[in-house]
Formats: sequence, C-alpha cells, structure tokens
Amino acid sequence: MTETVSNIGWSMVFAVVGGLVGMALILFSSVVVTRLVCRLTPNIDEEKEIARGNRAVAEYYSMVVAACILGVSIVVAAAVLGGIISALH
Repeated sequence: MTETVSNIGWSMVFAVVGGLVGMALILFSSVVVTRLVCRLTPNIDEEKEIARGNRAVAEYYSMVVAACILGVSIVVAAAVLGGIISALH
C-alpha cells in the first residue's frame, strides 16, 4: 500500500515540476519566436504595421507565433505525461 501512495506522490511531483518547467519553456519560446520573426523580416516593422491596422501582417504574425507555441506545448505535454507514467510504474 505504501508503494502505491509513494508512486502517486511522485507522479504529483512530476506533474507539478513538469507543469512549471513547461510554463517557463512556453514563455521563453514566445519571446524567442517573436524576436526570430522580427529578425527574419528586417524590412518590416510588425508592431508598427499592426498599429496602422494592417490585418495581413497581424494575421501572419499571430499564426506563426501561435503555431510555434502550440508545437512547444505539445512537446511539453508529452514530457509531463511521460514523467507521470514513469512514476506510476
């Protein structure tokens, strides 16, 4: 019985630590991706174009950033799930 409780405790620890690391990675990736897009398009000031109401730039910029954040989220979710599964076995 104590082994089961210990495994549940470790799985909770893995979930919490994995969630915190995942949040940090997602915040870091959102900063890196926005800087990367700005460096890849040096002749376009995205913030200025968005402020002027250019919807094409706004939609492109948001889709690229959203896709990158979604990709990182999927990888983090798989890592957290793997940690929980390994703790339960």
